[in-house]
Amino acid sequence: MKITEVCGVYFSPAGTTRTVVAAAAEAAAEALGVPVRLVSLNLPAAREKALDFPAETLVFVGAPTYAGRLPNKISPDLHRILRGNGTPAAAIVTYGNRAYENALAELSALLAENGFQPAAGAACVCRHSSARALAVGRPNENDLDEVRAFARKAALRVRDAGHIVPPAVPGEADSAYYVPKGTSGKPAKFLKVKPQTDPEKCTGCGKCAELCVMGSIDRETPALVPGICIKCQACVLGCPAGAKFFDDADYLSHQKMLEQHFAEPAKPNEFFL
Repeated sequence: MKITEVCGVYFSPAGTTRTVVAAAAEAAAEALGVPVRLVSLNLPAAREKALDFPAETLVFVGAPTYAGRLPNKISPDLHRILRGNGTPAAAIVTYGNRAYENALAELSALLAENGFQPAAGAACVCRHSSARALAVGRPNENDLDEVRAFARKAALRVRDAGHIVPPAVPGEADSAYYVPKGTSGKPAKFLKVKPQTDPEKCTGCGKCAELCVMGSIDRETPALVPGICIKCQACVLGCPAGAKFFDDADYLSHQKMLEQHFAEPAKPNEFFL
């Protein structure tokens, strides 16, 4: 296939999925000797209009795993805006050392349904966005070297292929979500939980509102979160004053459970070609 451009598309509230997708897209573009561009889908405005990709573009699409699948408030946007025209694509999911379960299968199926030709897939370990003791320092340089090697191989295979055969990836696209549990082993219920704000630390800069992937934080009064929160941690990790935090007991119990049971052993990245 003739490839004239490589594009990396990502939803990455914590920034690590972007790091992986950027490494893959840049390595693929270098291998093919074509331009590369990156497209962020983090903010609501970026998910408003459709993104159409021609057959001559190789697209790497990345998203984090939420409860074993794609983020349920974001996947409808991906279905709506990502449009291929026989476009070769690689699906990349990231996860915080617990499990990616069905996320890669779901993303691969989404791309196929939307006119792309899935040519490769990857599940990469990144530091957990909330249980920060999981996968500390990842993706590291070894991880990124693996990602680059995978991307180069995928790119050259697409270029030289007369026909793209979708890789077999594990999981079931329409499976149930993982049920979060607390340290007691019972389900932890925190669906409607929202971040809190320390008034002594908050400067009112509005950075949290700028970063909110759902546009749910009030820009004038950042302590107010009238909209939906998906617990992505963008506001917590991005607050320059460290004023945002979660204090719900079930939510914290789930974090502790993850740290108790999934900090070790370090999971490997998995690649499918």
